[in-house]
Amino acid sequence: MEGFNFLQALFILALASSLAYASDPSPLQDFCVAINDPNDAVFVNGKVCKDAKLATADDFFFSGLNIGKITSNSVGSSVTPVNVAQISGLNTLGISLARIDYAANGGLNPPHTHPRSTEILVVLEGTLYVGFVTSNPDNRLIAKVLNKGDVFVFPVGLVHFQFNPGKSKAVAIAVLSSQDPGVITIANAVFGSDPSINPDVLSKAFKLDKSMVKSLQSKF
Repeated sequence: MEGFNFLQALFILALASSLAYASDPSPLQDFCVAINDPNDAVFVNGKVCKDAKLATADDFFFSGLNIGKITSNSVGSSVTPVNVAQISGLNTLGISLARIDYAANGGLNPPHTHPRSTEILVVLEGTLYVGFVTSNPDNRLIAKVLNKGDVFVFPVGLVHFQFNPGKSKAVAIAVLSSQDPGVITIANAVFGSDPSINPDVLSKAFKLDKSMVKSLQSKF
């Protein structure tokens, strides 16, 4: 009888534990508006799966990550993503990666966030000054200079950046914990939204003259 009670208690604890950790699956899109008419519905949270019998090696393959991209743009960096859009076999696997090339003397991957992913970065070439900012109210900067072979982690959802202070180019590989991590570049989102955010809002939020806000918006 004592054994039965022990097993019964163990079962209840296991059930309670599973319920305590249960949650909705992480969304793989920015939002999903509920709809009552199924005829107007679309597939969400991933992509429709191919019949497994029809899968080929090419569904799990990508070529060209050894080739750097041009960095002669306004920020001096370029990202080559390898997510579910490039490798369809990544669907449902919860992982992706990207190559980032940084120009010498100031190449920057601007402050941004991945709403659906933690990121781990490894430097393949050059030197990078990297960091992230913790959430309110502390807003603490955690930053470090990385060299070839160094690894750094950016927790999910936190604003982070990479900057090349060196005199030669830099290259890094980022691995992300989502097949589609999403990216929100802070400056683009705030000053380049479509339609534009009311300058009064940004003027007060950033403690800037309205003319300065309008000037910044015009650059995006």
